[in-house]
Amino acid sequence: MSQNPTDTTTPLLQAVARQDRTAFAQLYNRAGPKLLAICLRMLSDRAEAEDALQDVMVKVWHNASSFDPDRGNAMSWLCAVTRNHCLDRLRARRPARMAVAQGDDGQDPLDLIADTRPGAEAQVMAQADMARVVACMGELPADRARMVQGAYLQGLSYQDLAARADVPLNTVRTWLRRALLTLRECLDR
Repeated sequence: MSQNPTDTTTPLLQAVARQDRTAFAQLYNRAGPKLLAICLRMLSDRAEAEDALQDVMVKVWHNASSFDPDRGNAMSWLCAVTRNHCLDRLRARRPARMAVAQGDDGQDPLDLIADTRPGAEAQVMAQADMARVVACMGELPADRARMVQGAYLQGLSYQDLAARADVPLNTVRTWLRRALLTLRECLDR
């Protein structure tokens, strides 16, 4: 796999593998916001997300040498490390909650289980938002809509999308960028 000339994250991660502290700081500044967003989305708690990001960056520092640029780009690797760490945190929560629920403190264990389902108002708002997104997706050309769905709903890489559409990688990037701008304009109306 040839390296994308606009990818600045891969050389930084390779420098981090050589224990370059300056590259690590630059990598943190460049990738940190996106990785924090992943942590926030998965963990739903800002303080825990920030702790998770710190743990992820420590893992990156120690394991950067395991990154193989021939298997994908650095940002994808960083996102996978982040996602896996957050999943580990979520799995670790379950036994702790179960231990509390099984305690013999006289409290009904079912009272300790939080109802995480959205309320009626949130469900109605989510349905309205979904209807707007679907309507806006309908304004995109069919091939662009499939590309947005592939990238953001199915998690396909730009390489996969380029191969599917039989177009160059930069064309995929351009189409996705324009499609997202069109969606944003539509949703802002």
